[in-house]
Amino acid sequence: MRLLFELKDKECDDFSNKTFRPSARAIIIQNKKVYMVHSVLYDYYKFPGGGIEPGESIINTLIRETEEAGLEVMSDSVKEYGCVHREQRYGGAKGTIFVQDNYYFFCKVKRRRLPQRLEDYEMTEKFTLELVEPLRAIDVNRNKDHGPKSQQMTEREARVLELLLEEGYFD
Repeated sequence: MRLLFELKDKECDDFSNKTFRPSARAIIIQNKKVYMVHSVLYDYYKFPGGGIEPGESIINTLIRETEEAGLEVMSDSVKEYGCVHREQRYGGAKGTIFVQDNYYFFCKVKRRRLPQRLEDYEMTEKFTLELVEPLRAIDVNRNKDHGPKSQQMTEREARVLELLLEEGYFD
């Protein structure tokens, strides 16, 4: 899978302890808009998806996480887009770096919406699945205060949206 870009805190080279958490993310474009999960509490957008569990395939993660967000993936429609490599200081253990390869896939979904299955933090943040214009999501992610949420994460999603726009996926 092609590397789209890397995001890395400057201090990351100074730490040897690393925590790895790869993820799979769905790119679902309809009518020049894209499905994204909106955190109402912290006002940011992210692509549906999440962490790959031990022993779980990337595609199974993509399907599971997208269903948890409220959409059913048509498995035969899944196509690779690219990967974003991310490294940042970890908020947990002192002197540890959080490393995440985010694998993005195009996919189509069935028309019917599924009930969202949210984790506690997702309920607290009031995660809502929205079909949003890409420029709006970019603007919100770059220009709103997201409280304690990672600016690197919101920038990652904004940059992926910009690449999709540049490459003509919303034409």
